[in-house]
Amino acid sequence: MAAEIIHPNTQDTDDPVDAVFALHRGGKMEVRATVPVRDADDLSLAYTPGVARVCTAIAEQPELVNDYTWKSNTVAVVTDGTAVLGLGDIGPEASLPVMEGKAILFKQFGGVDAVPIALACTGVDEIVETVVRLAPSFGGVNLEDISAPRCFEIERRLQDALDVPVFHDDQHGTAIVTTAALWNAAKVTGREVGTLRAVISGAGAAGIAIAKMLLAAGIGDVAVCDRRGVVHQGREDLTDVKAEIAALTNRTGLKGSLADALAGADVFIGVSGGTVPEDVVATMAEGCFVFAMANPNPEIHPEVAHRYAAVVATGRSDFPNQINNVLAFPGIFAGALQVRATRITEGMKLAAAQALAAVVADELTPQKVIPSPFDERVAPAVSKAVAEAARAEGVARA
Repeated sequence: MAAEIIHPNTQDTDDPVDAVFALHRGGKMEVRATVPVRDADDLSLAYTPGVARVCTAIAEQPELVNDYTWKSNTVAVVTDGTAVLGLGDIGPEASLPVMEGKAILFKQFGGVDAVPIALACTGVDEIVETVVRLAPSFGGVNLEDISAPRCFEIERRLQDALDVPVFHDDQHGTAIVTTAALWNAAKVTGREVGTLRAVISGAGAAGIAIAKMLLAAGIGDVAVCDRRGVVHQGREDLTDVKAEIAALTNRTGLKGSLADALAGADVFIGVSGGTVPEDVVATMAEGCFVFAMANPNPEIHPEVAHRYAAVVATGRSDFPNQINNVLAFPGIFAGALQVRATRITEGMKLAAAQALAAVVADELTPQKVIPSPFDERVAPAVSKAVAEAARAEGVARA
């Protein structure tokens, strides 16, 4: 059955549904000029004949494109619409409201211009080829809402093909914010990250990236679970990506279900949806951390989690400790673009997580282990740390 077509009354903004449609009518962004074109003299400078001098200079010295066009502060936000928020494979057109939203967050929180690009193709080769052909117009590429496991290969191939930062936010943005929150959760409860055993529910883009970053951050141990249970080296049904993560994680050799893995665990990280029964949560270690990040329904409701956990985080804005990617990606790209980085390295990601955690290091409580997205200190702190890390790792060109 086709979905019901909603014709909202955009004048009645007391109705939250109508208010949503009213806000989105006509789209959420536009292109504006940064220079005036008031008369013939302005026109001759902004366009022909004056523009020809700039074009010729760039043709002779290609690096000047960063000084005399918008490229050095503009990111392409690219999706194929196959993994949009909690909606799944809804197609490129239906993804555009989310991509527009992402673009305005880049601008508001990081001062970075961003252009939403929804592709009418889903093949890895097609997506890579298309983005490579578009790349001369952009200083960076933010991959968004592309389903796993294709997203891993697409990102890797684009990183190899391009000399600008390519960043899949569903992977690394989530991992950076989660790592920062975990560092602060350990600090506020007097724990050491190296003593913690974490269990990640979800072996998609976010789950795999979180596991890798937690290992880099010095976690004691981490196990990743998919629909069939713990991802371990004895399983014969693993994709290449899962086989790789199985070799890196689960040092204690856990097998079985998510419930089996959670017994005695110090940390639950949910990026999968589904529901974890309360009796399973009750088997976790005393003083555990629950980061249940599925939206709109956390895997463990905060009311339940608080009965057992010392620190609780979700992906929702109406509960404390929101794990929100907007805390990461605007500052990360702002810092990378500032130094004209050729890529975003693992060191740059860890630097971003450390900077994010440090923003609230003197204000920590169990209800505040991560800053608010509206904390104006966040993007400058992350941007500065990323730029410094890029220089230290030799990927900066400015």
